[in-house]
Amino acid sequence: MIVLSERQVRELLDMESCVEAMAEVLASLARGELSNPLRSIARPDGADTLLALMPAYRGGSAPAYGLKEIVVVPTNPARGLDTHMGGVLLHDGETGELLAVLNASPITEIRTAAVSAVATRALARADSQRVAILGAGAQARGHVDAMRVVLDDPEIRIWSRRLEAAEELAGEVGATVAPSVDAALFGAEVVCTTTAAVEPIVEKRWLARGAHVNAVGACFPSVRELDTETVAHSSFFTDRRESCLNEAGDYILAAAEGAVGPEHIRAELGEVLAGMHPGREHEDELTVFESLGIAVEDLASAELVARRARERGVGVEVDF
Repeated sequence: MIVLSERQVRELLDMESCVEAMAEVLASLARGELSNPLRSIARPDGADTLLALMPAYRGGSAPAYGLKEIVVVPTNPARGLDTHMGGVLLHDGETGELLAVLNASPITEIRTAAVSAVATRALARADSQRVAILGAGAQARGHVDAMRVVLDDPEIRIWSRRLEAAEELAGEVGATVAPSVDAALFGAEVVCTTTAAVEPIVEKRWLARGAHVNAVGACFPSVRELDTETVAHSSFFTDRRESCLNEAGDYILAAAEGAVGPEHIRAELGEVLAGMHPGREHEDELTVFESLGIAVEDLASAELVARRARERGVGVEVDF
């Protein structure tokens, strides 16, 4: 098998290629060509960390299994580390042989932003130019790159609770700093929420008419970034219905208030990409893409990286 470090994965997985890989795999999922079970989570009593296991399978002429195992450590940024630490395992789908082990941090960072780019291309207004990115961590950085792949020279504003973090990221990527969430959202056609917020930071009254929101940060049932009004008055899309119903605090907490039900989920993003749903239907429509991050995205990313690694002679071969 081949072992690939964080640096090597990052060098091999460029954003533009990842965007196209995510569009392809999500459409394939919608057509029933992949299996994506709900992730399982081990959260020990008294611990502020958790372990998530995310399996996926693709059949066909070259079947493959993928498994991402990842530990989420919210306090890691203070140590100079990513909050998501782990690996992606890639298996031959016929023999079961372990083909590759890849550092999961850059895969998670890049493919998540790439999926937001796919959603933006599919659901946002065609004339979108102003982008608000809430947060200033690894996902915010990835979303700057991703938005520039699918939008033509967008104006990007960054807001963070830590002003110095927003200023540092904005200086590095050539964006501007917004002093508040409402200032960041003013007139923005595309919004990317990449925060660790527990309570809503986005209010519908701040969103521009016809805006598109990529909701990325709230991946657990008890936390959310969007207020109930935003969720209830949006055309609501997600990467996987099962994941949304079980994991998305933005949806689950709005549903607990009686504002929405399962029928509020218009479609999975892959269904839009595969032509099964029209997506945005008018210019003034508020669209929300609730991103949970699913295992088929890791599988497709790992296959792309492993293939390039072998072509370019990158990585360490291990006789396992």
